[in-house]
Amino acid sequence: MTRRLRAEDLRASSDPATLPFVTTAELTPLDRLIGQDRALGATTFGIGMKQAGYNLFVLGPAATGKTTTIRAMLTAAAAEEPVPDDYCYVYNFADPYRPGALAVPAGRGRELRAEMARLVDECKARLPRAFESEEFERRKSAIFEDLHRRQHAEMEHLDEAARAERFVVLRSPSGLALAYAPGGEPLTAEAFGALPEGERQAIEARARVLNEHVEATLRQIRQLEREARLAHETLVGEVAAAVTRRLVHDLRERFAGLDGVQRHLDRVEADLVAHAEEFRALEEGKAPVLPFLPPPGAFLERYRVNVFVDRGGATGAPVVREANPTHGNLLGRIEHRVHLGSLVTDFTLVQAGAVHRANGGYLVLDARDVLRNFLAWEALKKALKNRSVRIEEPLEEYRLVATAGLAPEPIALSVKVVLLGTPLLYYLLHALDEDFRELFKVKVDFEDSVPRTPDFELFYARFVAGVCREEALPPFGPDAVASLIEHGARLVAHQQRLTSRLGELRDYVREAAFWASRSGHPVVAAADVREAIDQRRYRANLAEERLGRAISEGTLLIATDGAAIGQVNGISVVALGDHAFGRPTRITARTYSGEPGVVDIEREAKLGGAIHSKGVLILTGCLAGRYAGEHPLALSASIALEQQYEEVEGDSASSAELDALLSSLAGIPLTQALAVTGSVNQHGAIQPVGGINEKIEGFFDTCVRHGLTGRQGVLIPAANVRHLMLREDVVQAVREERFQIHAVSTVDEGLALLSGRPAGERSADGHFPADSFNGAVERALAAHVRRYRALREAPASPAAPAGGSP
Repeated sequence: MTRRLRAEDLRASSDPATLPFVTTAELTPLDRLIGQDRALGATTFGIGMKQAGYNLFVLGPAATGKTTTIRAMLTAAAAEEPVPDDYCYVYNFADPYRPGALAVPAGRGRELRAEMARLVDECKARLPRAFESEEFERRKSAIFEDLHRRQHAEMEHLDEAARAERFVVLRSPSGLALAYAPGGEPLTAEAFGALPEGERQAIEARARVLNEHVEATLRQIRQLEREARLAHETLVGEVAAAVTRRLVHDLRERFAGLDGVQRHLDRVEADLVAHAEEFRALEEGKAPVLPFLPPPGAFLERYRVNVFVDRGGATGAPVVREANPTHGNLLGRIEHRVHLGSLVTDFTLVQAGAVHRANGGYLVLDARDVLRNFLAWEALKKALKNRSVRIEEPLEEYRLVATAGLAPEPIALSVKVVLLGTPLLYYLLHALDEDFRELFKVKVDFEDSVPRTPDFELFYARFVAGVCREEALPPFGPDAVASLIEHGARLVAHQQRLTSRLGELRDYVREAAFWASRSGHPVVAAADVREAIDQRRYRANLAEERLGRAISEGTLLIATDGAAIGQVNGISVVALGDHAFGRPTRITARTYSGEPGVVDIEREAKLGGAIHSKGVLILTGCLAGRYAGEHPLALSASIALEQQYEEVEGDSASSAELDALLSSLAGIPLTQALAVTGSVNQHGAIQPVGGINEKIEGFFDTCVRHGLTGRQGVLIPAANVRHLMLREDVVQAVREERFQIHAVSTVDEGLALLSGRPAGERSADGHFPADSFNGAVERALAAHVRRYRALREAPASPAAPAGGSP
């Protein structure tokens, strides 16, 4: 049933007298998020579930406080959890290209690094001194004296064998040689050549035998040298081991119980002993300094400790928010340095990513940012699935030529990832990414509105009190909070709900406080809140004002009085950034006999979106269902939104389009003082639409420009009444009967208001009353059927003879 709305129906006001305070300074600030029990419960569940795959995806509208709330809940939960281990990378003595990972208790990573540096310093100081001791020199001398003695004995034995055969052994830089010396002196070549042939052959035969003895002697000398060298190395090792064992023993005791550190110290001790002579060379300055070679002491780098993740001084588990989740920032990277024009790296240049820093705690990421960064999403999923994080270069597996590089040991991963994103992004990932469904099983869905109850209104007041206290703003009075509550209902377009976008509400609190300060008000009043709302609208509505000027000047043709056939005022919503407003649009329809069909000009011109085209098809079905029960439709029609040059989307104009079409059919004029919004279904029922407040206000502003007559108004769906939170000037105009708002439920109700005659209902014989709107439509359709049949049954005209006149 049609209902003309009263001023009280158009806005749900808040009574300041119901708010129990003089100013918000008396109130306790809000200490929790309001109206988000579902989201808070899901977050608590997700934090508590330690099994793999129970990561969280937080979705919901912007400015609801979801990021702040999630961070606060994670921080509170993390404070009760133990501090995870430090992680270090150390040199791998077995394979330098694969640094080893060490996990040590929090804060002990830096201790290990400092102790290893101290160990190297003490080795640099003590090892050279150990090699300067009298005992070392004595034992070293004994080794080389024994070598010389045994070498001398071997040479004496060789000399005796040579003399027995009348040869002498000649020593030269190139080695040993034999010479025939029958008289004690070697023969010259000429003297040897003068000997008889038989004698020369006998001498050469004895020389060949002696040469074998020489070779055996040389082999024995080399073996003696090897034994001496080995004995020297053993001596050096024993001395170095005695020194390093004492030094490393202190570290073993300091890091007792840490098996990984103990194993690393075993390898460090062995390597220190193996490089003891290099420490001595550093002390004596004998190490060569050559280009393209590592500098002296470069080998000491292997004893350093790269504290990859340092949690010294931390309390509780980490909560890490990564604002730029690139592959390297997320999963870590291997950095390089320039050496002689080339890029080189080592285990000390391995850098941690956000996943490593959050290991053992919580990682908060923006889902859109992760997906935008090349390979970051796939790498994150791989780490979560494998429960370990490996540092590697992006696209490593796609290289055509394999190159040697670092491959640090993977680190075991135990992290709870929290993604923040939009509902659309969540549902797309859930539908298209199988891994997402397995890895992010906890959906944290934030509501965009809360019930408008006295408790929640008081929560609003406490929220305002908290903002004022945090930002040193003047307190709000009850009337100001009441105005803010009303605007909270306006933001969600519902009389019985309030927006939960507290971030946006915070902006209004700040701006109202600003205007209060400009006016010299010690307490923010309702007028200051309204000024903040009006000024924000004024800053954003230049496009709306330009549209209003175009209507006032007649550039956009909108009539707000009189009547016309096949013409209705529709209303659309234009959303430009942070401002939305209603735009009146003239909707026209033309009907004529012909093949059945309704032509949507917007669709044909490719300006109509899918939903708008659906609305036109639905109204076509409604038309056929109402009037084509006995006779087929013999009707062609065209519908257009006049002076509409942008794409049209939505079906909220379908009831207005149907009204214009029926008016054209019946030849009955419709008033131009009323605008129509609402979608229609195939049974003629009017369905609710969005942006109802902006639409009403848009037509109201147009009527104000043309002059209010009291006959002007808007027809809205009855189901939209609960969504009305209109501006005060619109409510006042309705209260003074200078503007009308009617709630309709069916097309017939709207037609009766627009045409001024009853729509009519079918009687028992199946026909509409003759004086009704529907009766006129039925008669017009019957006439179209008769005309169409007559045209189809008329004989064809005889063809004119070819060649002109007879």
